[in-house]
Amino acid sequence: MLPSLDEIEAAAKIVYDHMPPTPQYRWEMLNQRLDVDLWLKHENHTPLGAFKVRGGLVYFDRLGETPELKRGVICATRGNHGQSVAYAAAKYGLPTTIVVPHGNSKEKNEAMISLGANLVEAGNDFQDALEHAEMLAEKESLHLVASFHPLLVQGVATYSLELFRSTQQLDVVYVPIGQGSGICGAISVRNALQLNTKIVGVVSTEAAAYSKSFEAGIPIEVLANTRIADGMACRRPNEQALEHILSNVDRIVEVTDDEVEQAMRDLFECTHHVAEGAGAAAVAAVAKESIDLKDKTVAAILCGGNVDRSVFASILMAG
Repeated sequence: MLPSLDEIEAAAKIVYDHMPPTPQYRWEMLNQRLDVDLWLKHENHTPLGAFKVRGGLVYFDRLGETPELKRGVICATRGNHGQSVAYAAAKYGLPTTIVVPHGNSKEKNEAMISLGANLVEAGNDFQDALEHAEMLAEKESLHLVASFHPLLVQGVATYSLELFRSTQQLDVVYVPIGQGSGICGAISVRNALQLNTKIVGVVSTEAAAYSKSFEAGIPIEVLANTRIADGMACRRPNEQALEHILSNVDRIVEVTDDEVEQAMRDLFECTHHVAEGAGAAAVAAVAKESIDLKDKTVAAILCGGNVDRSVFASILMAG
């Protein structure tokens, strides 16, 4: 079940004990380049550089004193969920194990270690890492923090509450999809405020599990081979998230790695903000659909800015 407005507002109080609301700006140079009236929601401004921290703060505020968790917590991630878990769990003195696939972002790995996590590498993609985390959770009696959970949705929904309450009427909001907490948070707020805003999901053409599942109306597993949008590199959709997406999302747009990299360059040139691949994906989708967005007010979620320095430098130079 999606969270109510009262639950999201209660989650916001928890979040704001640790961080201020993030801004949403209209960047004139970016809008002129894309020829769209666009608001950009800056989730790269959180203490961990991504929206996921909101969910972790709420999850552990509600569960952090649970005796089961004292033995330790574990999760699988490509980086931002893991940072959120490590950051919030540390406030309760909980040992944290993070499982990532081989070849994961070097700097995201270092960030999780700096937050006190024990990092384990397993498998070749997120699904492999998740299955290994599930095995370790059972073997070592650890609490598994899934990437999609009602408390996480309550937390991350707070960025959509800020966005919808701070801007004029939005016609369309573009939201990147990893495991689905962000877009389900946006759906929750849109529905709770009884707005007519269309919500559009964004995935990579090289990690299209959610778009193919949306088309089919059932979960479809698709290999995830994106070279840049690791935050959306999902091979198998979360069934709970997919159920809400099928019922509430207008459509899902696929963007190529090249389009994502161009959006990363556009964002840096026009706003001097750094976006990781998933963070730029919504802007890539806006650029792709700009002709259809004439006379509309649009928002894109810059969901994170955690990209390795060498990767970002090569993308900027390639432009």
